Amino acid sequence: MEPALRIIGIITPVLIISAMGFAYARLCKPDMTWINRLSTDLLFPLLIYTSMASKDFNIREFLPMIFGSLLVMGGSGLVAWQTARWLHYNPRAFIPSMVFSNVGNMGLPLTLLAFGPEMLPAAIALFLTVCLAHFTVGIRLCAPDVSVKGILRGPMLWAMIAGIVSSLGGFTLPEWLASSTRMLGDTAIPLGLFTLGVGFAGFKVERWSIGIVGAVLCPLAGLIIAWPLAHLFSLSPPLRGVLLLHAALPPAVMNYIFAERYQQEPGLVSAIVVVGNIASIFFIPLSLYLAF
Repeated sequence: MEPALRIIGIITPVLIISAMGFAYARLCKPDMTWINRLSTDLLFPLLIYTSMASKDFNIREFLPMIFGSLLVMGGSGLVAWQTARWLHYNPRAFIPSMVFSNVGNMGLPLTLLAFGPEMLPAAIALFLTVCLAHFTVGIRLCAPDVSVKGILRGPMLWAMIAGIVSSLGGFTLPEWLASSTRMLGDTAIPLGLFTLGVGFAGFKVERWSIGIVGAVLCPLAGLIIAWPLAHLFSLSPPLRGVLLLHAALPPAVMNYIFAERYQQEPGLVSAIVVVGNIASIFFIPLSLYLAF
């Protein structure tokens, strides 16, 4: 009974904040453009750098988990490719939705609630890994001819590079400065959940059958691949839990944005994203049960 209550306590704040964003969007129809820009240009970079430049962050201890995450993405991509062949789905729309999960808006707050602030750097390491893969390999999967040079100008990439250099060089921010950047960066987590709910308010789902296939396949493939890898790499229980949690996350909303931008059946992707996030109500607790 106690593990069940703990899992409910972890996922409930995520659902409530997202639901509040959904309800607010339905009532007020806000323009979230500047808020999304603020998050990607300032809040998330501050969160990334402050966490990586802290005295408790050592990127070397996360390398096995990061490698495990890359294998999970690669394995999920192979499963998605074969499924797309069998069911005659557009692979350029289907595969990215199965590979790149919601590591930012859901992964960070769930890690914080489930494993505490001491595991937030591990979640950030996975967040950066998935983001880099998504904005390079993911874009190329969706649109092979497009340039990915834009990521080199992104603040999150430079925040990650500065954080790695600070971690390896043993440099930490003065406490008065770290407190300021931490307070501002920490707002990215609840704001990300709120904007996730706002984003869903504008989605229209037309292809429910594909959404159901993707909603089940994405977390199951991730967990089936991540479970043996977590034990093979002898990850500590908290790191094993973070890897399993991230393996079960639903598809990222960014998959829909890319599909719409590069004209790769956005209707298919929207179904996978919406139904996948609804199904996460069942698969996230499963991953937490396996982690605990």
